Amino acid sequence: MTNDAAAVADRDRFIQDVAEVLGVPAGELSTDTNLLDAGLDSVRIMQLVEKWRSEGHETVDPLMLAGDPVLESWLEVLCP
Repeated sequence: MTNDAAAVADRDRFIQDVAEVLGVPAGELSTDTNLLDAGLDSVRIMQLVEKWRSEGHETVDPLMLAGDPVLESWLEVLCP
């Protein structure tokens, strides 16, 4: 798998994770979706943070995610 393909797979996986905690199909989320407006709350943010930290993204900061809850902003942090 090329680096570009791996980056796309990572982005897709993060989007899928967010969609799962929101209970919506991933296709309903766009990169400009405000996740708080879509129903994400602090408990679900912490669920995602714990999941991603356990997968090796130790530096994920829940306060940063909550402070800028647009999906694209999260992807920029998670998939630099």
